[in-house]
Amino acid sequence: MSKILNLFFVVILMASCAKQEPIETPDKDYNPEAKLEALNIVLPEPPKPVANYVNGVRTGNLIFLAGKGPKRVDGTEITGKLGVDITIDEGYGAARLTAINQLAVLKEMLGDLNKVKRIVKVLGLVNSDPNFVEQPKVINGFSDLMVDVFGEKGKHARAAIGVASLPRAQAVEIELVVEVYE
Repeated sequence: MSKILNLFFVVILMASCAKQEPIETPDKDYNPEAKLEALNIVLPEPPKPVANYVNGVRTGNLIFLAGKGPKRVDGTEITGKLGVDITIDEGYGAARLTAINQLAVLKEMLGDLNKVKRIVKVLGLVNSDPNFVEQPKVINGFSDLMVDVFGEKGKHARAAIGVASLPRAQAVEIELVVEVYE
């Protein structure tokens, strides 16, 4: 019996001495909310889904955000086809507005953008004429704002592709994957 009792105490002692991983938290200087304020950006109400889906799904420490477009606060959208009736600069602005809309969704889901650990992946769809080949310049409007708000944590993997059309003739639609602190 004493051997079993001794073994039990050894197991308890080993378990209590095992190194536990510390809970990871943001750096003390990390404050995306303050960056938004410094950029004079006020997040709107998140756009509601327009069909049978949700704005975002969290699984573990990843959030997958559904595609969003450049919807203004008044409900109108930036529409048009790059290379036909909308310029690269206008497309860049549409992508930036889409970034603001996605940040509003993230804020609603998390309550605090300081919980964002990093922007992982961005998929940017650009409503393009077949001869238009500057999709990356357009989606930079989204990517640049992510870096402005999150710093190094805003740098991400990305695809920027041209498509023949988008819902409601939106100029862009952008989805992303975000890693969050526990």
